[in-house]
Amino acid sequence: MTSVWIENECAPVLSPVCAILGAPPVVRRIHPAQKRLPGTKLGPVAENLMVKFLHIADIHLGIRRYRSEDRARDFFYAWRDCIERYALAEEVSFVLIAGDFFDARKVEPQTMNQAMYCLSGLREAGIPVVAIEGNHDCHESDSKFSWLRSLSQWGFIKLLEPVYDDGVVSLVPWDDKRHEGSFIDVAGVRIFGSIWYGSTVGQSLPSLIDQLREHCSPRRFNVMMLHTDVEGQLNRPIPALPVAEINKLRSYIDYLALGHTHKNFEIDGWVYNPGSLEACSVDEYANVRGAYLVQVEDGKHTARLVRDYHQRPVLRQSFDVSGFSTPEELRENLFAQLRREVTPHDTTEAAAEAVGEAPVIELTLRGHLGFKSSLLEINRLREEIKNEFNPLLVMMKNQTVPVEYAVAAGLSKSVSRPERERRVIEDLIARDSRFRDQAQSLAALVIEAKRLALADEAPSRIVEMIEQRIAETQSSKAANAQ
Repeated sequence: MTSVWIENECAPVLSPVCAILGAPPVVRRIHPAQKRLPGTKLGPVAENLMVKFLHIADIHLGIRRYRSEDRARDFFYAWRDCIERYALAEEVSFVLIAGDFFDARKVEPQTMNQAMYCLSGLREAGIPVVAIEGNHDCHESDSKFSWLRSLSQWGFIKLLEPVYDDGVVSLVPWDDKRHEGSFIDVAGVRIFGSIWYGSTVGQSLPSLIDQLREHCSPRRFNVMMLHTDVEGQLNRPIPALPVAEINKLRSYIDYLALGHTHKNFEIDGWVYNPGSLEACSVDEYANVRGAYLVQVEDGKHTARLVRDYHQRPVLRQSFDVSGFSTPEELRENLFAQLRREVTPHDTTEAAAEAVGEAPVIELTLRGHLGFKSSLLEINRLREEIKNEFNPLLVMMKNQTVPVEYAVAAGLSKSVSRPERERRVIEDLIARDSRFRDQAQSLAALVIEAKRLALADEAPSRIVEMIEQRIAETQSSKAANAQ
């Protein structure tokens, strides 16, 4: 049995990030692995040793959304809370980051502070962080440098990457002196890494499987991290790794730790995708997401999805503007709905802990406007909603149809084509106040003229029919006026 070496490195003195961010200090706990003399070699891993680890992915530190610094800090708070509650407090043996630790290759100083805040705490507690690149934070193809590689060289993470030489892939064991490798043994678990393959993941898998066949350890619990889309888990038609291909890893891997897709899913009790720690867009808010707290005992594992950490609430509202003829009437009915369905956020200090974080409100306006679109003051509505309900942000989606384009509004999809055509023509005629009262009869006239033209009727006959019908309509109108 191969022994496990635990590095003994000193963490650098960092600036008080918690003061910069206004965050409470992290609670430092000494991990059991530190209860030894520096440099001591641990004994062989017992086969019945119980191991606990944390699997997270898609932290996206540094993400910028909706021009809000508060929203950007939400991603740090999610990262901080998750590490404090489920890595430090649970005294896990290691933490897995299955890609997209950062939101971009270029990392701003504040974002690096946010990363170091927890990485330094984990290192002080003797909890190794094992990571792979994702599509957002992978190194440039023409460069050997990246921030993840730097963090690995500095000893804050262990970045696992396959080695490619003239197109041939190799998985090599972790080298503590060079701070690089493709797989590592920690506490009786062998962890394999990979890179971001994108759409070529299917072509790259066979060569990885050949290497896994050679290096997987039957005496250990084998884990592999992979950052990829999986077929059947997406709402958009893009190439993804088929489940049948994933299943080819099962002979060598006990736990496949996925990242990339921002919603939680698992497959057959061995493939796990936690989802992003925090919703990267309002559309993702409905997704279940979190982190996996995994316990391994006697070669078997249990993976529990944990979600009790900082996540910004989102309130999604939809309002139909149809039927309101003035902006004032629309506003009155909109706020009546919001007051029924949204509770104003209490901003007092005393209520902060009880009511939680201020939500993001997304309001979608839909339907057909009864007035010119220029009179719909979106910015004014946004400010009035913010002033009354005290959310973090108000996001407005204007999906209304201006009165100028409101043709055949409210028609069911089951309406026949002839009826739809009649309604469109009728609505177009009704826009002109001179013919609004005659829209129905004039629409019938237009449709009849079209029918005659398609039947190759003589143009003079069509003109004669039109003149006759108009004369009849005018006579009827005059008679009604008397």
